[in-house]
Amino acid sequence: MTLITITISILLYAAAIGLLLKHWSAAKDTADKQPLYFAAIAIIFHLVSLYSFIFTPQGIDIGFFSALSFTAWLMSALLVIASFTLPIGCLGLLVYPFALITLLLRALSEQQHLLTDSLAPGLQTHILFSLLAYSLLSIAVAQAILLYIQDKYLHNKHPSGFLHSLPSLETMEIMLFRIIGLGVIALSISLLSGFYYIDDMFAQQLVHKTVLSLIAWCVFVILLWGHYRFGWRGKIAIRWSMSGFILLMLAYFGSKFVIELVLKA
Repeated sequence: MTLITITISILLYAAAIGLLLKHWSAAKDTADKQPLYFAAIAIIFHLVSLYSFIFTPQGIDIGFFSALSFTAWLMSALLVIASFTLPIGCLGLLVYPFALITLLLRALSEQQHLLTDSLAPGLQTHILFSLLAYSLLSIAVAQAILLYIQDKYLHNKHPSGFLHSLPSLETMEIMLFRIIGLGVIALSISLLSGFYYIDDMFAQQLVHKTVLSLIAWCVFVILLWGHYRFGWRGKIAIRWSMSGFILLMLAYFGSKFVIELVLKA
């Protein structure tokens, strides 16, 4: 059953990506909802597949590949929901391949990190908002990448079907800062709940995650402040977004990769 749901999810993600590429190459309206319908069904089968991987008879798996694929699923789900009302469906060209690859990696890997004890509600809140923050800020970075490409095309005066398929530069920037704002709120709740419910956020195996997450939070807050106070935009916004994203990914997935896959701790 799991193999079937994985295969269906991957094929549907691939179909959504193919439709987006087709629309972009033909400079079609980015408001076309057809790719979203395929992606929406894909995330349902993705979730069903992940459920069987994460909730095992031995306990809950929060291993590297399970966490990575769940984050990718959450990114896709948030994107699909938002794309029905906001002009950000083009981000699927970056988000859906990531979801497809992480699901495939999870299916091929036997690596696990099992929790045999139930988590306290406070820790569940911390984990939920951590994943939500990672997902939102990852989408923001995808938006920043497309914004960079769009800005480069405009400055080099090389319009193309790719460029015409995107929303206006102003709309792209507005969406970028809205997503970053939501991500910072989620990250703030994650950090606050962590300090409240975890005995020592600076313990040996948590200190790198805590410090990097705090630095990333500062980077995104400074970016938002600079945007609303000094009108930061364009390349400045893109660089700060990328810097914050790298710090945040190193905080969780970087440390998780080293501890679980390299050190096998």
